[in-house]
Amino acid sequence: MDTRRAGERTGEWARHWRWTALPGLDLLRARYVRHTFPLHSHDGYVFGAVTRGVEEVGLPGGTERAGPGTVVMINPEVPHTARAGVPEGWAYATLYPSASVIAEIAAETTTVRGTVGFAEAMVEAPHAAHLISEVHRAAEEGDALAADSLLRVAVAHLLRHHGGPLPARTARSAGARTAARARELLEERLADPPTLEQLAAELGTGPFALLRAFRAAYGMPPHTWLTDARVRRARRLLEGGTAPAEAAAAVGFTDQPHLNRHFTRIVGVPPGAYRRERAGDRLRSAART
Repeated sequence: MDTRRAGERTGEWARHWRWTALPGLDLLRARYVRHTFPLHSHDGYVFGAVTRGVEEVGLPGGTERAGPGTVVMINPEVPHTARAGVPEGWAYATLYPSASVIAEIAAETTTVRGTVGFAEAMVEAPHAAHLISEVHRAAEEGDALAADSLLRVAVAHLLRHHGGPLPARTARSAGARTAARARELLEERLADPPTLEQLAAELGTGPFALLRAFRAAYGMPPHTWLTDARVRRARRLLEGGTAPAEAAAAVGFTDQPHLNRHFTRIVGVPPGAYRRERAGDRLRSAART
């Protein structure tokens, strides 16, 4: 469901959807004015083409501004924020391909070995930005051949001009190992997590030492990471048809409004709209078969 009508008074609208004809890809087309994305990350890649206004993106290295013709490229698990950089906000078309989709395209079109990524978070690339918008247009028109072709051409173009191997991970320090174990424990207890003091005691460290180690490893404190992880889990439940209230309880939010608030801030659309888009795609796919 497109949220244009709901946002008419604010000038904001968004559509976040997935099409079964393009597996491993989420699409978001939106205009935001007052909406701000809190610190979060994605398990796949982000390619956002700004079409109007200015988007400010907060990254580990600082804040960058993207205007029309700019492509924002964010590697998996990189923490970031986003907000309007001008009073009129920004509009963009964004692709969220999975790591496996990018790896497949890279294997066919580049000589890069290992995991590919992007050293620059933003590039002036009007041609690539146009291709990203055209992927959206083709998908919205139901043209699977064009959408898939344009997606591959766009990604190959960005990889050829701006991609390269991501640095190999170095051996983990004791702090990094502690942070990884803390993350595992939080994933296991998503709905009923321990306090910071309890988590630190279980790992044989102090609360402030754990905070420092976790932030160094994941770019955010444990409670921020936990909210992001809950929203990711809620997304999977909603995609399977779970009602928002049930998803909220399953992942540890106190109630549906609690889920609505965090889900909308991080994903960009409310959980109900997100679920309806997925249900609609399943119905359209079933009708075609």
